[in-house]
Amino acid sequence: MKQVIDFRKLLFVLIAVLFVPSCAVNPVTGKKQLMLMSESQEVALGAQYDPQVIATFGEYQDKELLSFVEVVTAEMGTISHRPNLKYHIKILDSPVVNAFAVPGGYIYLTRGILAQFNNEAELIGVIGHEMGHITARHSASQQTKQQLGTLLLIGGMIASEKFAHMAEYAFQGMQLLFLKFSRDDERQADQLGAEYSSRIGYDAGKMADFFQVLNKMHLSESEGGVPTFLSTHPDPGDRYNSVKRYASEWQQQLNFSNWKVNADNYLKLIDGIVYGEDPRQGYVEGNIFYHPDLKFRFSFPSGWELQNSPIQVSMAPHGGNALAVFTLANANSLQEAAQQTLQQLGLEVQQSGSTTVNGLPAIAAISRQVVQDQSTGATHSNIILSYFIEYDSRFYVFHGASSEAEFASYRNSLEGIMKSFARLTDSSKINVKPQRVFVKAASRNATLASTFSSLGVPQSMMEELALLNNMELTDQVRAGKLIKIVGK
Repeated sequence: MKQVIDFRKLLFVLIAVLFVPSCAVNPVTGKKQLMLMSESQEVALGAQYDPQVIATFGEYQDKELLSFVEVVTAEMGTISHRPNLKYHIKILDSPVVNAFAVPGGYIYLTRGILAQFNNEAELIGVIGHEMGHITARHSASQQTKQQLGTLLLIGGMIASEKFAHMAEYAFQGMQLLFLKFSRDDERQADQLGAEYSSRIGYDAGKMADFFQVLNKMHLSESEGGVPTFLSTHPDPGDRYNSVKRYASEWQQQLNFSNWKVNADNYLKLIDGIVYGEDPRQGYVEGNIFYHPDLKFRFSFPSGWELQNSPIQVSMAPHGGNALAVFTLANANSLQEAAQQTLQQLGLEVQQSGSTTVNGLPAIAAISRQVVQDQSTGATHSNIILSYFIEYDSRFYVFHGASSEAEFASYRNSLEGIMKSFARLTDSSKINVKPQRVFVKAASRNATLASTFSSLGVPQSMMEELALLNNMELTDQVRAGKLIKIVGK
């Protein structure tokens, strides 16, 4: 869990720019298209998005890796269909395998997708693909057509309609980053990615190999609030052969003497990258959630599902008849945190008072919320239990919700979560380390399975790491070949 940010300013900017109709010439096709956003507005929107994205997901710190992707992105930008647009590329601290672009020249890669690449050519092909969405104005066109919905995503779960108004609405803004492209847009982005990466000398056919890996991974669902690549970039059909064909056509047209792949260079570049969930951002053992960086802990009931997202932690029993949300409030005092949060959520406060939670100053409140069903117009009431806790100059917030009829049966469970919040002092829980990708050279000619065994890889991880290397366990590995393994 990271610090919560307020998307209200972003939403106002969106409303301002989305409804200014104009007719523009598409930079890629040369044809006129209806565009509700001028280029200057597009750039302004991207500039508004960027700090929100970084504040929400965090930026992965690796100067050498970032410098490399910045250089190749700038080089590719100069030969793109929008060479005068300034391109920005960032690495997000997320394990999810995804890359996405927003209007105005902003491209984002997760550390999860960087760990999955096996050579520079795959990376450059995907950057080119995302740049294609920008140059063809897919993301700008897509967002002009999207109404600001009220769907609330909480850690990858869809909250019940009856609780949607209670929880934080930051994801309403983030949804606009992850609108699903059409298959025609994907096909065109594949073509442009092949063109741009080929024009700077890379083997664009490797992009097809990576898309094949994604299909093997079956990554089509959201994880931790961030969609995966295939959920936002649908397969336009026979992508592997299409991209191979686009790459071959450009290679014949450009006729360079040597097409760059640079597998070893890339693998050395990502040696040590964090792999999978980073426990420094919060982790669960048993029924206890630990946050080692912020040094707190709390428990949740047995049988409840917990989702730790970049915005908040959510917990719910099977059936979804109750919901607990844990997050942070931006405020100058505990009283301000409580007052502003309850007011923003439109809650009718019935009871409120000061208390303590394991020695920490706190405010507890019970509120009522009247919710109207958007489809039927009928109304119902929720009861919301809220705890605001001050700890280490931060203001933590718990909300627990259930229907008015069922609240009494869930109150003890919800309050138990909130009252369990405490300082984390156990050094063994604080000093946890994430798993990382380590690049090792094969010591001899052998199968990949035998190579893994010689490197100490447990049998239970071999299939996963074979996919990480885009190989089969039965494939032959030559002595000296660099192989990715995972460890601490």
